[in-house]
Amino acid sequence: MNRRHFTFDCAGSQLAATLDHGSGRTGLLLVSGGNEIRAGAWNGQARFAAHIAAEGHPVMRFDRRGVGDSEGPNEEFRSSAPDIAAALAAFREQCPHVTHIVGFGNCDAASALMLTGGAGFDGLILSNPWTLEKGDDAPAEVVRDHYRRRLADPAAILRLLTGKVSIAGSLRGLTTAFRRAPKAPAGLAVEIAEGLTRFPGPARFLIAGRDRTGLAFMSRWDKADPRIRTCPDATHSYVEPEAQEWLIRQVLEFMRG
Repeated sequence: MNRRHFTFDCAGSQLAATLDHGSGRTGLLLVSGGNEIRAGAWNGQARFAAHIAAEGHPVMRFDRRGVGDSEGPNEEFRSSAPDIAAALAAFREQCPHVTHIVGFGNCDAASALMLTGGAGFDGLILSNPWTLEKGDDAPAEVVRDHYRRRLADPAAILRLLTGKVSIAGSLRGLTTAFRRAPKAPAGLAVEIAEGLTRFPGPARFLIAGRDRTGLAFMSRWDKADPRIRTCPDATHSYVEPEAQEWLIRQVLEFMRG
């Protein structure tokens, strides 16, 4: 493995980064979601980067300001545009042979890439974009998926039959889920949609079928969008072996055009 660590400047703060080398001319910049460090949960992003680099594509990961090994204030994803821009510039400096860079983000990192309008990238891979805001109710799709999975779980049925779960409460939840009128997209969902309209390059949405964030996004997006790909049995970070393989295939396919 040809991997090295370095730092770069963002608004006077030093940000930590890791580069997995590859000879290809198309690179991948991983943007971490939430307060996740660049290695990812259980080193998942590091392993993912190694797989992509093994196919010849250089991969850069970084900690935004205030996260992990990076300096500066942590102002969360809505203020991460300067961090992403600085990382993109550093990637080009570190890998001058690269002519195309694809941005990849999961959860609010995907939303951050959309809010920037994909500025400077040649392609975007947007996984389970975050659309929820404080005070939002769970979308009906999320509630229905919750009950569908519970009704398919023998242990959950047993708890219901033995009185360990409130039947009345469950019925109220089901009734609410199926009666709830769909709401028109608003707030963050509209902002990221508008941001993506400014991006002239190709984009792909990756949705984990067992992820509430992904389901919430789908409730606010055009389900007929041909850019959407879904892995039905995947959870939020694609930790299942089959989901990991699916994710790698999707990313490589997109990068190869």
